[in-house]
Amino acid sequence: MLLSLSQWLLAQFPEWGFLRIFQYLTFRAVMASMTALLIGLAFGPWVIRRLTELKIGQPIREYGVQAHLQKRGTPTMGGVLVLIGIGVSTILWFDWTNRFVWVVMVVTFGFGAVGWVDDWRKVVKKDPEGMRSREKFFWQSLIGVLAAMYLAFAVSESTNQRVLELFFQWIASGFTAELPPKAGLMVPFFKTINYPLGVLGFIGVTYFVIVGCSNAVNFTDGLDGLAIMPVVLVGSALGIFAYIVGNAVYSKYLFFPYIPGAGELLIFCGAMAGAGLAFLWFNAHPAQVFMGDVGALSLGGALGTIAVITRQEIVLGIMGAVFVAEVLSVMIQVSWFKYTKKRYGEGRRIFLMAPLHHHFEKKGWKETQVVIRFWIITMLLCMVGLASLKLR
Repeated sequence: MLLSLSQWLLAQFPEWGFLRIFQYLTFRAVMASMTALLIGLAFGPWVIRRLTELKIGQPIREYGVQAHLQKRGTPTMGGVLVLIGIGVSTILWFDWTNRFVWVVMVVTFGFGAVGWVDDWRKVVKKDPEGMRSREKFFWQSLIGVLAAMYLAFAVSESTNQRVLELFFQWIASGFTAELPPKAGLMVPFFKTINYPLGVLGFIGVTYFVIVGCSNAVNFTDGLDGLAIMPVVLVGSALGIFAYIVGNAVYSKYLFFPYIPGAGELLIFCGAMAGAGLAFLWFNAHPAQVFMGDVGALSLGGALGTIAVITRQEIVLGIMGAVFVAEVLSVMIQVSWFKYTKKRYGEGRRIFLMAPLHHHFEKKGWKETQVVIRFWIITMLLCMVGLASLKLR
């Protein structure tokens, strides 16, 4: 919005040359981050008070870590604070004609709506199950598939008209038309290894990345500050990748596919970082508010979508290995428990408790130790991911 306003003012008053600063992507990204941060810090206390007045308190499982029982009643659904910061800041600072930012916004707020309904049913309606797994998975899948189908053609074409044409060509070809090399699966640290996916393969990988990342962040959100800082770190790193692939000169120099318009995602990533840090101000131990599914599902979906657009799905897995480990620990625990119960008549566990962060708590680590060590691991892995920019 401010970009369009500055362009209009320049056309009316050419002597106002200082307004050209709004044309710079890096300036708008920094301002988006600061705007989201200030919005979060300013409205955080009000949001927390409102959640407390509505008695939207976090339920704590009796069979969980006993030290967490004192957290019962802490306001949850604080992810709305993050979404407000991201939404307002992004709308103010990004180029409204950019289709990639709109796609990420739709996925983010779509998953946020799913998380809102789930949280509302659990906390306000006192339904311990919240949104049933099948229902939640259906809506996540619907959003993920629609985004995947659009992005399958959008990363290769520069206009929505061409995207639509390519889509109909794919249907007319009997679903056999291939995608350009830039839509292939990039392998980090190698210049030329790029696996062609085809349209159906691209849709499948994209769906898996978006929905999988959304749920992985949700599983990670179990301790004060544990999920939000890795989201900020990984999102900021993905913003750098977006800036590179959206720049014809840098992408060519670094052997990345050039994806026109992807650089504008730096605005969204900056807003996400600022909003995330503002939320951490209130979510740091001892937390005044919890994120809830409304925040975790939406932020995970945003990371997955940005990774797909920038063709960095594997790098996302590296930088977000904490998220991957958390969701894998749950899958392994549940699968092993069911298998041993069926074979031996008694369910057995590999981890003391899943997700993984609870396993380390059971081993004697303090909550703050788990959180900070997971942050450190994510920082190191983000450095590894960023190293793939040049080490190729």
